Amino acid sequence: MPDATTRRRIFDNTDFEARIGYARAVVTGPWVHLAGTTGLDYTAWELPEGVIAQATQCLRNVEHTLQRAGAAWEDVVVVRYIFANAEDFEPCWPLFRERLGHVRPAATMFVAELANPRVLFEMEVTAYIGRGSADAEQEAEATED
Repeated sequence: MPDATTRRRIFDNTDFEARIGYARAVVTGPWVHLAGTTGLDYTAWELPEGVIAQATQCLRNVEHTLQRAGAAWEDVVVVRYIFANAEDFEPCWPLFRERLGHVRPAATMFVAELANPRVLFEMEVTAYIGRGSADAEQEAEATED
């Protein structure tokens, strides 16, 4: 298990992180805290059009950050879905179910005016990497309906 007294920051090296003063993620002990993440494609520096395309890219961004932190979707315990428009939530359900349907983290969806009017979706994630995958599999088997 990671040392609970350590703090490791993960950066995407964007202007936003430097100018605002935050990290993409902070790993403290077994906890991984991902900052609100959008669907910005960091390789092309483009924001896709439409909520499905943005949510798809956002999920890629979150997965990449989880991997850099030593975590995976299976380690996610809390998700916050933030939409610019409430009606965009339901069309994204299949995307969320694909990544997290087997994990079933605690989740909240809310609507907010996001910092950039072109951004339609943002996601914040907390993961716990303090136990082995065998423990998680045993727990899943014990709690399945």
